[in-house]
Amino acid sequence: MAQYLSTKKARLATRLSFFTAGFVMACCAPFFPFIKLSVGADERQFGLLLLCFGLGSIITMPAVGVVCARYGARSMVLLGGFGLVVFLPAIVVAQTSFMLGSMLFLFGASLGTIDVAMNVHGVEVESLEKRSLMSSFHAQFSIGALCGAGLMTLSISLNISIITAALVGACVALVAMVLASRGLLDSRAQEPPALALPHGIVLLLGLLAAIAFLVEGAVLDWGAILIIDQQLTAPKNAGVGYILFSVAMVIGRLTGSKVVGLWGEFWVLITSGMITIFGIATVLLATLEFFALMGFALIGLGAANIVPILFSAAGRQTVMPASLAIAAVTTTGYAGVLVGPAMVGFAADLTSLSTAFWLLAGLITLVPATAYLVVNKT
Repeated sequence: MAQYLSTKKARLATRLSFFTAGFVMACCAPFFPFIKLSVGADERQFGLLLLCFGLGSIITMPAVGVVCARYGARSMVLLGGFGLVVFLPAIVVAQTSFMLGSMLFLFGASLGTIDVAMNVHGVEVESLEKRSLMSSFHAQFSIGALCGAGLMTLSISLNISIITAALVGACVALVAMVLASRGLLDSRAQEPPALALPHGIVLLLGLLAAIAFLVEGAVLDWGAILIIDQQLTAPKNAGVGYILFSVAMVIGRLTGSKVVGLWGEFWVLITSGMITIFGIATVLLATLEFFALMGFALIGLGAANIVPILFSAAGRQTVMPASLAIAAVTTTGYAGVLVGPAMVGFAADLTSLSTAFWLLAGLITLVPATAYLVVNKT
């Protein structure tokens, strides 16, 4: 217990960092329709502008891994976190497409920076406490996302201007980052090589992360459309599925660290993969709205602890510096989020949306199939 008390501040700082990242990222979504109108962009143009956000994240992540390996994660957590505070309002006040694209790129770079660094920091805290904590850290990201989306949606529904709402969101993030700064570890790892491409077990971890994030992105972007197409619900109720998915994921992650401590990572990966597959199958085979919605909850519960375990494994492996491995896993995961929904749409166009989701279920089988390698090769 004494060793846990000694790292209590670092544990809290990590949770606040995860909360901030999830909170600010979710704050953006309710603003996008208003921002699109303010810059006069059509759907194609706005899609290209949103691509700037993803590019900012993906381009930044590998470099952040190198910096964390050389100088520790603290500075990068602070840089990314305070960057989110600055660029959240900046996105809202942008009046031209060029300015919006630039701000989205910098916002994405900030999110990519804190995303890699906070996972590196989380692995450091896990190592010091010698127990599983990553699921509880990722739970704070999910809680932050629910709080951010809820607060901004409430603000807009009360006719508060989006500039004021964005400033409120930035203030919440600012307070969280100031509190986090007091407990972040000031550690420095050994000098890593200037360039270390992902290899060995890290490639597998990156692939599995991409699949896990792909499932999350598919539920977000296509889940409502899927159950509408199946004539299981009215459009006004279709979003309930994602809410249940999100709540189940939060519950799964809040309890995940204890479950991993009791069962071990191997059995949690096996069980998580099977529950996710069963959840997708439940949605696809459901003939009543209730069962389809319960399927989304099962997907969230099953997927909850896959990514945290992969990040923990990336921090333990020895084929390359931990921070570079975490950066690689994070980058491929983001690629799954960015590219995955488009791939689902492409597959749905060639076949059907149901078939595309069956393909997702097939991809998830790689999680239990490779669980032994993830646990025993790291």
